[in-house]
Amino acid sequence: MQNKFTTLLLGDVYSDSGCGVLLLKLPNLRKQMHADFVIANGENACHGFGISIDNMNLLFRSGVDVITSGNHIWQQDEIFPFLDSQPNILRPANYSSTLPGHGYCFANPSVSSGFTLSNSNASAVLQAGGAAVINVQGRVNMPSIEDPFKSVSECLRQLKGKARQIFVDVHAESCEEKEALAFYLATQVTAVVGTHIHVQTADERIIRNHTAYITDLGMCGPSDSVIGCDVNLAIRRQKTQLPIKAQAADTPAQINGVKVVSDAETGKALSIERFTL
Repeated sequence: MQNKFTTLLLGDVYSDSGCGVLLLKLPNLRKQMHADFVIANGENACHGFGISIDNMNLLFRSGVDVITSGNHIWQQDEIFPFLDSQPNILRPANYSSTLPGHGYCFANPSVSSGFTLSNSNASAVLQAGGAAVINVQGRVNMPSIEDPFKSVSECLRQLKGKARQIFVDVHAESCEEKEALAFYLATQVTAVVGTHIHVQTADERIIRNHTAYITDLGMCGPSDSVIGCDVNLAIRRQKTQLPIKAQAADTPAQINGVKVVSDAETGKALSIERFTL
């Protein structure tokens, strides 16, 4: 009998709205989807710009095992010490090594968030040292940083033989860049998922009969909004081109993400299912 491992990967958590909806709904969602592991991008958790210590603690308390990030991770100085001391919060690996933090981690699914494994067959994952998560950032229409292809290859080199389940968050603007990276990594990792756009794409699939992929997970945050922002402010910004500060929309929240089921012993993705709640 094939042992299976179930992972939920959640889109960018935006503002108090996104944090709140995960605190309210994620514990039950984990149970309903028999999830063994949860990864969420938290770089917009603090009013849309960065992540605070309170945001970090809330997401872990909600049932998130690993928090990934992107270009906004540097906008809340208070989180900097935790980028070094907290293993399960990541910043993109292709930022300079002189900056705080790390771009990949191991996470034991049974202890990282305090939730127990939903699937007893997933014990094979623990025997292989748990799951690994890598976070990189794109360069097209983004800050000019190091090559994400080179950086993710270096992460994989360091992970070799240590984890079979490997998940990669590619925080990027360009669909082409995300897809190219996914094909580059196909058969080497369990899943490659895109973040940053805040609009969920409908191209989920399994590449090379091994690696689950979606161009963008979407967003956990205000549903009636412009990528999380107040609609009227967003319209005004576009019409005037003035540097009006974005504010989170005060509307009901949604959860966007995918459910990936993989072979617990090989790390091969068996299915990927997109969801919006």
